[in-house]
Amino acid sequence: MKLKQYFTETYTEMRFNVTWPSWKDLQNNTILVVVSSILLAAVIFGMDYVFGITGDSNSFWRGLIGMIYNMF
Repeated sequence: MKLKQYFTETYTEMRFNVTWPSWKDLQNNTILVVVSSILLAAVIFGMDYVFGITGDSNSFWRGLIGMIYNMF
């Protein structure tokens, strides 16, 4: 009996008391998250490429720092 009451109250709360975003707000927020994720991934890739954090000490290209160290 309590389980049925729980689901009934949950449905009522979600249906009538929750303010849901509009479709346009949802699209804008989704675009913002996707663009932010791509920018963050690009920054991390750039840092990894420049500083040569490849995880392999025997790799040929270890970034800009690895190239400088190989010169000396």
